Formats: sequence, structure tokens, C-alpha cells
Amino acid sequence: MKEPRLFTREEAERTLPLVRRIVRDLMLEHASWRRAVARYEVLAGAAKPAVAEPAEQVAAQHDVEAHASRIEGYLDELQQVGCVFKGFEDGLVDFHSLRENRLVFLCWRYGEERITHWHELDAGAAGRQPLEHVPFTELER
Repeated sequence: MKEPRLFTREEAERTLPLVRRIVRDLMLEHASWRRAVARYEVLAGAAKPAVAEPAEQVAAQHDVEAHASRIEGYLDELQQVGCVFKGFEDGLVDFHSLRENRLVFLCWRYGEERITHWHELDAGAAGRQPLEHVPFTELER
């Protein structure tokens, strides 16, 4: 596994215009995928086992796969930026950073204008803490 990209708060915030667009698209696509899965499940549940899949069911399966493929593409884009996507419902994104020379996450939620929180690697969004007056390690470039 490759070393994670480390961000200062300023560096992470410079990515937010792009990250915001990707996360918005990802959240919309995920909602569409969920609807497509529900439709496919209804069609598959009504299908007769001895009969070949009806064209409508096959089309529904392709729709699910197309949405899943677009979701994977958006996740790849976020990975290329260097951040970690953490949640479809809230649009949570983490950025690796250093605090007192240990690895932590700067935490951003879709809809927030800036990065205002951080948390330990194992804490998750529930462990979000305000960034105010928190000593973060300056990254050497």
C-alpha cells in the first residue's frame, strides 16, 4: 500500500472546489444506484425461475451496473486527489494530515465551506473535533 498524501489544512481546502463537485455527483449517483437496485430487485422477485430473464429485468441489471461503474469512477477521482471518501449519506471526506507528528484526518462534510474539524484515524466522523487552536505539524516539502 502506498504512503498517503499528507495535507495541510490550506492544501486540503484548495482541493475543495473539485472535491465538492465530485462528492455532489457521487451522492446523486449513489441515490440513483439505490433506486436502480430497488427496481431490479422488484423485477427479479417477480420473475419466474424457469423462464429466461425478461428484457426489462436485463435492462434494469445493466442500469445498476452503469450506476456502479460511475460511482467507481468518482471514487477513483477522489483517490487521485489524495483524499479518502467516508460516506455516501453525508458526503464525508478525510484528508491525511499530521498533528503533533502523528497521522490524523482533517475532516470535511459536504455542505461545509471550509475544513473545520479533524479526528483520529480510528475515531470516524463521530470523533470530529474543532480545528481551533489545535497544533498541527508543518509538512516539509
